[in-house]
Amino acid sequence: MNEIGIEKVRHLLAKSNLEAVLVHSNVNKKYFGALSGSGVYLLISQDHAWLILDGRYEGEAIETTSGFQIKVVPKGSYITGLVSTLREQGLIHLAIESSALTISEYDELKMHPLNISLWENELAEIRSIKLPCEIDKIKAACALTDEVFTEILPKIHVGMKEYELSALITYLCLNKGASNMAFDSIITSGNRTAYPHGRPTGKVMQSGEFVMIDFGVTLDDYQSDMTRTIVLGSATSEMKKIYETVLAAQLTGIASINIDKTGQEVDAAARRVIEQAGYGEYFSHGLGHGIGRGGDFPILNPRSNMILTNNMVMSCEPGIYVPNLGGVRIEDDVALLDSVGTPLNKSTKNLLVIEG
Repeated sequence: MNEIGIEKVRHLLAKSNLEAVLVHSNVNKKYFGALSGSGVYLLISQDHAWLILDGRYEGEAIETTSGFQIKVVPKGSYITGLVSTLREQGLIHLAIESSALTISEYDELKMHPLNISLWENELAEIRSIKLPCEIDKIKAACALTDEVFTEILPKIHVGMKEYELSALITYLCLNKGASNMAFDSIITSGNRTAYPHGRPTGKVMQSGEFVMIDFGVTLDDYQSDMTRTIVLGSATSEMKKIYETVLAAQLTGIASINIDKTGQEVDAAARRVIEQAGYGEYFSHGLGHGIGRGGDFPILNPRSNMILTNNMVMSCEPGIYVPNLGGVRIEDDVALLDSVGTPLNKSTKNLLVIEG
């Protein structure tokens, strides 16, 4: 059991005049030290924490978790088991994750005399301020990402397919200890680098093209996310200008990651660099997102009023994407430590031109 995380939840419950929260999203269950899986529901009150699960998960829960009371129910009877537990404890004021239950489960809950509050971002906000041990795990994931990036560089060549590079990255990450990729790798080349989230295809890489490499790993349940853009053969003057503009914006963004800044302010600082260079219309997404177990805060974009504070970790990833030419994105994971944004990735951000 993540006792610190559980206590944060209990503090929030008290502040919100609520008695318990039902947690079902895997990322939040794992954060609190519970078992993941569709048939596992975590109920946290001021005095107890229960795992309500069916028999498929009982043995694993006993073996791999601690501090929870385990309540076994028939498969599909989770809400019935939850309501029974609430009734036994005299609890009626319940928070639920708004996106983690099915409509039918929500309708079933509403049939009972409960006062239900929907939590949207509350648990992600709890997770946003990392413990030192969490930051160490993110650093380790970033180090593995850097290691793989260094290893793939001499293997990238004209005639290589995007699929091949993606497969190589996945193999090396898993071979070096990652439990999984943090997300589907974004590997594009040529005009396809103008697709911010383009997926690898059978396209063959050609000389004179950008190659965008965006990947991350899951290591010990924590993730990394890094993007580098390289050039095969030689770069035109416009390609160099785009790259230098993105790099300047990224460095400005990192320098702007300070305590008490809002996500909107950090985004604006980086975006201004791109706009002043004449490429504002080609920066089509927010500057960054939280890094951790997945779905983390803070968010850096033009609408974000989230206030940054120490021990938050976020990506900083400006980009320029010009149709029929290509795109550039440069991304680091940045920890806010001692009031200053500190990049955790060490891979070079100089423009790399790979011959042949």
